Amino acid sequence: MSPLPTPSQTVGPFFGYALPCPGGPELAPPAHPGTITVHGRVLDGAGAPIPDALLEFWQPAPDGSRAGAPGSMPRDKVTGGFADRDGTRFTGFGRVATDAAGHWTIRTLPPGGVPYLSVCVFARGLLHHLFTRIYLPGFDTASDGLLASLEPGRRETLVAEQEGPSAYRFDIRLQGPEETVFLDFR
Repeated sequence: MSPLPTPSQTVGPFFGYALPCPGGPELAPPAHPGTITVHGRVLDGAGAPIPDALLEFWQPAPDGSRAGAPGSMPRDKVTGGFADRDGTRFTGFGRVATDAAGHWTIRTLPPGGVPYLSVCVFARGLLHHLFTRIYLPGFDTASDGLLASLEPGRRETLVAEQEGPSAYRFDIRLQGPEETVFLDFR
């Protein structure tokens, strides 16, 4: 008789302690005229909010460059904010925690060269973080290989809803019939 494998154990939630930082949801300079707002909620399989998830966002600049601004991530040891960030450079990276209702918001610039924002989801109960994308309506998605490979119902889980000229809503569902499509990188 061989021993049965033991179940995995989850760690956390601890994301709210060390990872969020001042200015984390601000990928773009605050007064930039081209800024868009993307927001939504992180929900479990029953539709209940996940109040302690952490989301990371990556994207290219509007010109399609992916380098980000030099020095955009060094931290100030006293405030936890960005050291040497002058508020005028686009970084292409942001990190935001969900609130008690599972809601999150970022302010960014439209991505160049691709029709989406890349997202990494950290949440309680997840032993490994999840990767997904937020496709923005109005961008050219017809030639996107990932979207083209999905059935229409699954494809819809990756497309944000436009709420105005510069506002989009995107809910991330971790389980259930409307579960967001997650990507497997190996």
